[in-house]
Amino acid sequence: MTKLDLFFDPTKCFIGGRWVAPIGHELLPVENPSTGETIGEIARGQAADIDAAVAAAREALAGAWGKTPAFERGRILTRMSQAVLARVDDLARIEAMDVGKPLKQARADAVALARYLEFYGGACDKIMGETIPYLDGYTVYTLREPHGVTGHIIPWNYPMQIIGRSVTAALAMGNAAVLKPAEEACLTAIAFAKIAEEAGLPAGALNVVPGLGEEAGAALTAHPGVNHISFTGSLAVGELIQRAAAKNVIPVTLELGGKSPQLVFEDADLDRALPFLVNAGIQNAGQTCSASSRILVQRSIHDQVLERMAERYRALRVGPAIDDLDVGPLVSGRQQEIVGGFLGDLGGGEIAARGEVVSGAPGGGHYLAPALVSGVRPDDRLAQDEIFGPVQVVIPFDDEAEAVAIANGTEFGLVAGVWSRDGGRTMRVAKAIRTGQVFLNNYGAGGGVELPFGGVGKSGHGREKGFEALYGFSVLKTVAAWHG
Repeated sequence: MTKLDLFFDPTKCFIGGRWVAPIGHELLPVENPSTGETIGEIARGQAADIDAAVAAAREALAGAWGKTPAFERGRILTRMSQAVLARVDDLARIEAMDVGKPLKQARADAVALARYLEFYGGACDKIMGETIPYLDGYTVYTLREPHGVTGHIIPWNYPMQIIGRSVTAALAMGNAAVLKPAEEACLTAIAFAKIAEEAGLPAGALNVVPGLGEEAGAALTAHPGVNHISFTGSLAVGELIQRAAAKNVIPVTLELGGKSPQLVFEDADLDRALPFLVNAGIQNAGQTCSASSRILVQRSIHDQVLERMAERYRALRVGPAIDDLDVGPLVSGRQQEIVGGFLGDLGGGEIAARGEVVSGAPGGGHYLAPALVSGVRPDDRLAQDEIFGPVQVVIPFDDEAEAVAIANGTEFGLVAGVWSRDGGRTMRVAKAIRTGQVFLNNYGAGGGVELPFGGVGKSGHGREKGFEALYGFSVLKTVAAWHG
């Protein structure tokens, strides 16, 4: 059995600057999705551990962390960025074994985490209030202040990236954070705590409690000592979290996935578009909130685009994360069953092409060959529900109005892409699509740490990334001073 070589102890919680065993002294197994083997254990934190973490965060706000000036917060985050870069290869290897993503993708995630830390480190002392012209005898100004204790529940698909866009932004604004990573993939979240400790982050500013969602996660979202919740994950769990937070009347940032389309018009540059069309659906085995699972193609070029995408699909190779192929395994047997269920119920669709699981891939791994599906109607399940696997559907449209109607025809609205050489068309369509981000003649913009990210409809609300995340992790205070 393969064992992990780690620079931290995953069986401990990080609370108040100390590594402590979970109060219940229970552990959870860590599975390698590439093999199905158990390769380690993590702490199974529960409500009592969350209580301790929230108390430590409140103590930090009242003590050293709350008194740390903005520029010094920036220096700490910058040191953390440098520490992440120094450990990129270690973090990539750990993430690949924990999540199942190919090494090159895991490495890109580690580099992105460092970039988030760098960006927010530089932004700490650049969030400023303003003065407001008012009545004679008054000076009025605004202040941006931290919420206090922020709770962060992150998913298993991109632990490092979502820590970067959520936790580091909260710390930059001076909040004290309690992080509950997904039980399926906790290791790099725990590694992040070790890096923070080594970089000199004051005790209690960051607390990490691994555990089950229904135990540690539920305790965090309902905790009366938490002032803001940030959650990325499924729609069903997001609804539960919003209800729990409502009882304490605290704000919630929710990113709940999507059914993101790319619209390909007949004048599109197909040579440029094709890599984006496919990669946006199969990256991280399709387990991506912003995955482009719907490809909408103008009917006059539909067959051409379908065949060119099919050629790319047939060349895709699926195998162990460590082999660094095009696609790795799905994160768990359960996820493999869910995605397989979609492919077993194609409705009116048919599989146009599939990738290939390489010979010699471990039998216990959670592999699924990527599938390109044609003949799907816009209201079919495959075109409406988030699959969260390497499956894309290709749907024809006749004109701009129909393309927009199909794009807006789901409950989600996270990301969209538009491919056309007609500048007027791209601008019209960008305005007409109901979504949080629109990419014109590209998709994803290389990750875009600086670019506000979030959804509309059942994709959630609030914004992460860029300066908008800092505004979301702060409270605006108005001060009106009468001086005569």
